[in-house]
Amino acid sequence: MSDKISVCIVGSGNWGSAIAKIVGVNCATLPQFEKCVTMYVYEEMIDGKKLTEIINTTHENVKYLPGHKLPENVVAVPDLIDACKNADILIFVVPHQFIPNFCKTLLGKIKPNAVAISLIKGFDKAEGGGIDLISHIITRHLKIPCSVLMGANLANEVAQGNFCETTIGCQDIKYAKTLRDLFQSQNFRVVVVDDSDAVEVCGALKNIVATGAGFVDGLGLGDNTKAAVIRLGLMEMVRFVDVFYPGSKLSTFFESCGVADLITTCYGGRNRRVAEAFVKTGKTIAELETEMLNGQKLQGPPTAEEVNYMLKNKGLEDKFPLFTAIHKICTNQLKVQDLIDCIRNHPEHMMKTQKSDKSKGGKGGKSAGACVKKPSYKAPTPCCQPKSGDDTQKCKFHTFNYRVTPLKAKNVTFRLVPKGEKKEFAIMNASSNNMYLFNGFRTRCGKGLPLGMRALSGASKPVRALNTGLGVLATFCAYKSAKTNAK
Repeated sequence: MSDKISVCIVGSGNWGSAIAKIVGVNCATLPQFEKCVTMYVYEEMIDGKKLTEIINTTHENVKYLPGHKLPENVVAVPDLIDACKNADILIFVVPHQFIPNFCKTLLGKIKPNAVAISLIKGFDKAEGGGIDLISHIITRHLKIPCSVLMGANLANEVAQGNFCETTIGCQDIKYAKTLRDLFQSQNFRVVVVDDSDAVEVCGALKNIVATGAGFVDGLGLGDNTKAAVIRLGLMEMVRFVDVFYPGSKLSTFFESCGVADLITTCYGGRNRRVAEAFVKTGKTIAELETEMLNGQKLQGPPTAEEVNYMLKNKGLEDKFPLFTAIHKICTNQLKVQDLIDCIRNHPEHMMKTQKSDKSKGGKGGKSAGACVKKPSYKAPTPCCQPKSGDDTQKCKFHTFNYRVTPLKAKNVTFRLVPKGEKKEFAIMNASSNNMYLFNGFRTRCGKGLPLGMRALSGASKPVRALNTGLGVLATFCAYKSAKTNAK
């Protein structure tokens, strides 16, 4: 990048114009940025005048963000290449369907050392099947790194200056501070994480769940049902990321891009509103999109189609009944009244009964906790226990090196936690409920670590296990344990 960082906003819809208010002010006041911000605007005629001319003279996007003044240093440009050619940072905020063609147009026409950040919530279909993340498409076609920004950010509320949070997923730490400074304001607070794929997937999948929430509203089923749909939607989001983007962190779902964005979209977003109208009016999704959105595009139904394409190819539709039902309702394969029947026997509701344990609870008695949630994986039994001073432990199933820091505690629980090519020891002090994590290297082991335990991994000091109220950690942490003493 040059000494002064030049910024271009690619897109000028409702969200693009709202974010232009923040970016414009920051570029005008922070010394590291060029003052002038170019904004690519698709040229339209509004009451006989060009939209770009209206924006550059009145500093208002009268079509997509009426009533809000844009900073005077934000300049509308109708030509895509002219808007982008001198930019060091490209902010992509257009409907995801347009990205492939935009990238083809810009290839070879932008600075080779430019970086991109996508504010686009959606997927694209990959050639030969599957889904493609928008940030991956931008990186692959333009040969530049691409971060993502997702969060509970309804555009009109951001434009009004209401307090909110957002999440930037950035894999390269050298760009993290610059991107944070570009977007952060007093009422738009930014958290940067390196789990960019999970951040982006959350931003796309929540639109599917919001469509389902709109169906519930249209049917008049009430807040309890809507809360159940939101919770099941969150669980399917977690499972989808775990299946298709392994290595992501459960903690990402508790950033603004996850739970917060899901909640606000299910109560206030366009996907929810159109889905509710779909039930009440009997009109098609396409008709309602034209009537209600003033040229904006829905993300929920097309994202549901792209996700279903991936699930169907892998035979996983029954593992994601909510996503599947929403897609089939949008494509008239199911009646909207069938939604609840499709999720009534959701995998999240499946239970198993433990066998009686006569050794506990007295003669003929049963063990406490007759039912537990059935894990969706088989965890390896920790057959190797660390011994102070040893370098390795071996058994039939595991071969690993480890490093253990002695604890001043007795009667602690040792768990073997495999993770990709690494493993960690998690030692639970039963008296204080503190989780102690010790890094080590695993050379050979069985199943990989589920998403939930990865969230607790990576710490070198005691951390207290989170009580999320969603049963996520309790499910994922259901490993068999063995007792050992720490010296």
